[in-house]
Amino acid sequence: MKSEGSLALGPVVCVVGARPNYMKMAPIVRALRARGLPILLVHTGQHYDSDMNDRLFADLKMPSPDINLEVGSGTHAVQTAEIMRRFEPVIDAHKASCVLVVGDVNSTLACSLVANKKGVPVVHVEAGLRSHDRSMPEEINRLLTDQLADLLYTTERSADDNLAREGIAGARIEFVGNVMIDSLLANREHAVSPAETLRRDGRNEAILRCPNGYGVVTLHRPSNVDQAETFGRLLSVLREVSEKLPLVFALHPRSRDNIERFGLGDLLASERIVLLPPLGYLEMLGLMAGAAMVLTDSGGIQEETTALAVPCITLRENTERPITVEQGTNILAGSDRDLILYAVDETLANGGKRGRIPEYWDGRAAERIASHLGDWLICRHAVGHDGRGA
Repeated sequence: MKSEGSLALGPVVCVVGARPNYMKMAPIVRALRARGLPILLVHTGQHYDSDMNDRLFADLKMPSPDINLEVGSGTHAVQTAEIMRRFEPVIDAHKASCVLVVGDVNSTLACSLVANKKGVPVVHVEAGLRSHDRSMPEEINRLLTDQLADLLYTTERSADDNLAREGIAGARIEFVGNVMIDSLLANREHAVSPAETLRRDGRNEAILRCPNGYGVVTLHRPSNVDQAETFGRLLSVLREVSEKLPLVFALHPRSRDNIERFGLGDLLASERIVLLPPLGYLEMLGLMAGAAMVLTDSGGIQEETTALAVPCITLRENTERPITVEQGTNILAGSDRDLILYAVDETLANGGKRGRIPEYWDGRAAERIASHLGDWLICRHAVGHDGRGA
């Protein structure tokens, strides 16, 4: 078979827009380049803190974006529309072989829409995940992106089943495993120690040496933090949890702003709750790896804690990653005080769920993607496709 270079394939336009995308895209970019495929890395600027972006790119050894659309914040409609408006000229200027998107953020859907309307194949990594909760904006992004995609790479077998039920042909679906775990395994030995993370922020690291260990908290989903009553109830429960084991709370900007806006700061005024600013990937990885448990509403952290064999209590009513509950370390507790405290007590008493590592969470998912995608693109080029997927 001819090499990719000899066929003069156009670039694979790889799109990132928000923090969770970076951990997924970094190993994919490396694997595609190792395969010899040309890359054009586009950052939409959906998450636009330049210091945090630079830090995460450096932590993940990810090249700087070739293009930054600098979209910034806005409502879902405004942000999606602005991404589309700014991404279209990129497609017009580059003869892309395909547009590769990851996850379920607004950038994922917006760039998929533009590519599809321009006749450029769409490749979706982390396809088929479903919470079955259409009140989540991410669920709408997932559903629509998968309908638009020509090639769908899945992280777990249940995702294949979801796609089949939605009428997507099996020939478009390829189970490859979880690229988030590629990043975790590649970087675990470089993780920053929890003590060093606290020292860098001027905090007393003694909290890490409490008899029960420490817990890590992240909260950012609108359903949890955008209403004062709900957010206040969760923070009150976390205050109770901190009496059982100290908590390190990495504050998402959305959560930080709403704590101030709703006047909820007193609920976190405890020597047993350490508030930290948004952390780099290596700092967060070190904190999670050393924790007795993690309390979160993040989908990615549900996966990472399963890979780390760290008990995870998810403060949501549902999850689009059921494998973390069925095989991993995850417990769904929602926002119910009694369920959360019961899960914490059980974890402290019995060590919590340890689970097992799911199939293909082995650090080689990106290699499988690059191998399959390279062959797919060569075959399409050889038979003279016009750029649209089957």
